[in-house]
Amino acid sequence: MRLPPGAPVAVPNPQPAAGAPDPAATTLAVLLIGPAGAGKTSVAKYWADHRRVPTAHISLDDVREWVRSGFADPQTGWNDNSEAQYRLARRTCGFAARNFLANGISCILDDAVFPDRPVVGLGGWKRHVGPGLLPVVLLPGLEIVLERNAQRSGNRRLTDEEVARIHGRMAGWYGSGLPIIDNSHMDVPSTARVLDDVLARAIASPPQW
Repeated sequence: MRLPPGAPVAVPNPQPAAGAPDPAATTLAVLLIGPAGAGKTSVAKYWADHRRVPTAHISLDDVREWVRSGFADPQTGWNDNSEAQYRLARRTCGFAARNFLANGISCILDDAVFPDRPVVGLGGWKRHVGPGLLPVVLLPGLEIVLERNAQRSGNRRLTDEEVARIHGRMAGWYGSGLPIIDNSHMDVPSTARVLDDVLARAIASPPQW
């Protein structure tokens, strides 16, 4: 197994064959963005499970929750400790992604990235993974994320007020130039198919971010 090179992952080259590149057969690094309840983890797992090339799923929340004693839960208030643990988790996820990619394994990361807050913005992901990372926003309607959030348990479940606030901030991705998927009326397999279509276009013409 090779450790990742010093340089971050580069922008993927479109396949030379005629027609749109096939994302299912290309080694990719994907960042799936969305509010709590958007279905990021479910879609990311399904997408990773059904690809024709080796693919890993890396969840920012899962890595952040590796910290047990002393875990700074942002639900109790954003502070220096929760910010530091978030930064550490993001660096860990970035290193893991580069390590998988260096060994020919695609990866999909999921995170609730806010367009209006640099500390949890795209800049960190770009630094830790590289310009070849392909960000895609998953943004269903508010009523859908409220319904899905209600089915959660533990510290993954948020109050309705917090879900609505996060969803409203995520609307800032409209007009950003990033591809956005409204999966309000899609099941997980359908959303994964749309994600493949979006990624095929992103490979052919990488978004500027």
